[in-house]
Amino acid sequence: QVQVEESGGGSVQPGESLRLSCTVRGLIFDGYAVGWYRQTPGQEREGIACISRSEQGTYYADSVKGRFIISRDNSKNALYLQMNALKPEDTAMYYCAADSRVMGSGWSLCNFKERVASWGQGTQVTVSS
Repeated sequence: QVQVEESGGGSVQPGESLRLSCTVRGLIFDGYAVGWYRQTPGQEREGIACISRSEQGTYYADSVKGRFIISRDNSKNALYLQMNALKPEDTAMYYCAADSRVMGSGWSLCNFKERVASWGQGTQVTVSS
């Protein structure tokens, strides 16, 4: 069973940065795409940044492109999201996601929510002045 655990959320002011971390257990980490989704109350969960197993295929939603950077450390089964120039509209619960299909692309994981193997509890990010 795939298990994911997110950390690193918090409350910051607009323009500041945060770094989210995630550990994934229960699969051969370097064989799968992984990524980040986020959700606000009343909205669909949205894939915002996903990365393929080889790190050559990354996907960013337009809303975060140029501000967020996704990376992975296959030696630690770890995924990261560096969030810069945060805006109030980035306020959301952030979820780590691992693909249920081996060797998938970052684009597929972020655009097909049904591919996510398992959801964690999420970590809250609040951006407010």
